[in-house]
Amino acid sequence: MKLHDLRPAEGATKKRKRVGRGTGSGKGKTSGRGQKGQNARTGGSVRLNFEGGQLPLTKRLPKLRGFNNRFKVVYVPVNLDELDRLFEAQAEVSQVTLKSVGLLGNVSDPVVILARGEVTKPLSVKVQRISAAARQKIEAAGGSVEVLSYEVNKRLPRS
Repeated sequence: MKLHDLRPAEGATKKRKRVGRGTGSGKGKTSGRGQKGQNARTGGSVRLNFEGGQLPLTKRLPKLRGFNNRFKVVYVPVNLDELDRLFEAQAEVSQVTLKSVGLLGNVSDPVVILARGEVTKPLSVKVQRISAAARQKIEAAGGSVEVLSYEVNKRLPRS
């Protein structure tokens, strides 16, 4: 069977109702449009959001609320227990290594280290932001912390 062989089952299709063909048809005279009025006319119908003259909902709602800050930085949170589980002693923790172990989706995303959990091995951490408690725990375990700068809304040079 091919697409051009497809046919509806016998008797499955009904003929189109022909309006305005005499009173005996049931749809004669006004053709099911009623007596006069806007909807009886050719091309006559109300627009999509018309509410009978009442101020439409789209006009009643406030137009703009607040704004989106284009300089907002959304950091990807990474906790100490995840670092302790995924990295060996003396390992360097950076955006590239976080991406390789699956904690970071995009290498260019800024990272914040948070203090949930404990660190049992020395790690060399290079991230954009770190909480004070997390820094304390990493340095107590013999590791080092370097805070990298992060430029917001970088413009790429035109080529």
